[in-house]
Order: sequence, then structure tokens, then C-alpha cells
Amino acid sequence: MIEAPLVDHSKTREVLQRRYFWVLATLLFLFCLRVLGQILVAFFNVSFLPPMEEWFSGLLPYPELLTAQILIIALYGKICLDFSRGHGFFSTPRRSLGTGLLIFGSLYLGVMVFRYIIRMGLYPHERWAGGCIPVFFHWVLSSFILVLGSYHWRTTQRPAKHGIGKRLLQGAAAVAVLLCISAG
Repeated sequence: MIEAPLVDHSKTREVLQRRYFWVLATLLFLFCLRVLGQILVAFFNVSFLPPMEEWFSGLLPYPELLTAQILIIALYGKICLDFSRGHGFFSTPRRSLGTGLLIFGSLYLGVMVFRYIIRMGLYPHERWAGGCIPVFFHWVLSSFILVLGSYHWRTTQRPAKHGIGKRLLQGAAAVAVLLCISAG
């Protein structure tokens, strides 16, 4: 009888963490460039970048937007740090976290794609790239969430299946929570 070699799952997870780290770090780097570009335009009036109107929609005043961007960079940076070290809260696989991140990231990306379509319909003279810096970088942020969710979902065991009633109830609860968050 031939025995299958033992698989060292910790090594497999380390390799996966390293791969995911580079994707996450690249997305974080792109977002950092966006924030830096907007800072250069807002505070130093550089002329080689698009004007301030192109960088944000104006829904939030710029000081609040910049604060939120810095907080996102800090959070995403901590996530990348955990992945680079191979341990930490954000690199410890959790299937439920992965599922939640995949649902949220998909909704976030879907809303931003819809926003892009609406914008192109309302401002056809700006087609295809005018005013799209915020939308594109929301795609970057949602991609980060989707990649992180994919890692957590793929690196954990699938739990035992629940009945259809329980799954429908969990799905309805998740939708209710997302609606409450988006309304608040």
C-alpha cells in the first residue's frame, strides 16, 4: 500500500500569506499614491496632476476625507504588516470573517461600478475617464477587501452545512445589517 506524503499546512499557509501580502501591499501602495497625489494638488498646487475637482466628489469636505483616508491607510497597513510577519489578528484565517468581507467587498464594488455607469450617463462629455479618480480608487479599496476576504475564506475549512431555513435567515440578517449601516 502506498501512503500519501504528509502535507505541511503551515508551510502552505505561509506561502499563501506571502502571495496575498504582495497583492494587498500593491493595492495599499496604489491608494497611498492617490492620497499623496491629492495632497500635492490640495496643498502645493502642482500642475502636473489633475485639478482638485477630479480627485473627490465633494460629498465630504477635504479635511474629513483626508482623515478618513489616513485611517484607511493605517488599517490596511496593519493588515499588510500582519501578513508580512505571518501572524497577527488579520492574518489568522477565519472563515466567517472571509465570508463577511467577500459579501461586503462585492456589494461595495458593485455599488461603485453602478456609480461609474450613472456618472457616465449623467456626464457623457467626460466619458471614459473624466471625474473617475474617486471611483477607480473605490475599486482599489474594494479589491483590497475582496482579496483579504478571499484569503480568509480559502484558508479555512468549510463548516458543516446548515439547513436552508437557517441560511436564509442568516442572509436576511446580513442584508438588514448592511442596510442599517448604509442608511446611518
